[in-house]
Amino acid sequence: MGLRRDAVEELAHEGFVKLEGAFPRSVAGACRAILWRDTGCDEHDPATWTKPVIRLGMYADPPFVEAANTPALYEAFDLLVGPGRWAPRTNLGTFPIRFPCPGEPGDTGWHIDSSFPPERGDPSDFFEWRVNRRSKGRALLLLFLFSDVGEDDAPTRVRAGSHVGMAERLSPEGEAGVSLRELAAQGFEDSAGCRETSATGEAGTVYLCHPFLVHAGQPHRGARPRFLAQPPLQWSA
Repeated sequence: MGLRRDAVEELAHEGFVKLEGAFPRSVAGACRAILWRDTGCDEHDPATWTKPVIRLGMYADPPFVEAANTPALYEAFDLLVGPGRWAPRTNLGTFPIRFPCPGEPGDTGWHIDSSFPPERGDPSDFFEWRVNRRSKGRALLLLFLFSDVGEDDAPTRVRAGSHVGMAERLSPEGEAGVSLRELAAQGFEDSAGCRETSATGEAGTVYLCHPFLVHAGQPHRGARPRFLAQPPLQWSA
C-alpha cells in the first residue's frame, strides 16, 4: 500500500505520515520471535513479564533487513526525502518493548530524538548527542510497528505539528545545535497546545515522522506486549 498523493503536504503540516502495509505481517512475526527470545520472557506466561519496558539493540537478522527495505518504503522515502538523498538501512533498532505491567515505566517524557554525537564530551552518553536546524544525521524518524498496536497498547504519543515550533527553536543554535540534555532541561511545554494523537496500527505499519516531531512513550494498559522499532532514516553520504 502506497502513500496518498498529499503525503508531502501531510508531513509538512502534521509532522508524520502513516504508511499501512509497509512490510508483511509474516515478516513482523518472524522479527517478534527473535525479539521474544532475547527478552528472556516467556511469550505464553505473563507472570514472566515483570518489567514495564525492555530495550533491545540493533538487529541485522534477515527478517529485520527485509522489513526495512520494502518497495513501499523505498517509494515513500523517495517521495518524502528525495531520490538519492537517503541511505538504506542495514539493521533496525532500538526496540523499546512495552509490557502490560503495573507501575510507571519512567521513560514517558516528551522529547525529540537527537541525531549526531558531540564534538567534545562522551559519545556514549546518550544525553550528550545533539540535534541542529538542518537535522544532521537524520532525515526522518521511523516508527516500525511489529505488533498490532491499539490505544491501550502503549502507542507512541505524538504532538501533531510540533515540528514547526521545534524548527524555530533550533534555528538560532546554528550548526552546533543543542544536546538532548539541554533540550530536556528547557522542556517541551511550548508544544503542549498541539493536537495529541497516537501511533496505532496493525503490525507492518510504519510511521514516517519529521525528525523534530515531539513525541513520548506511555504505560501499557492492554493485554499483549507492544513491539516497535524507532530507527532514523539517515541522509545519504
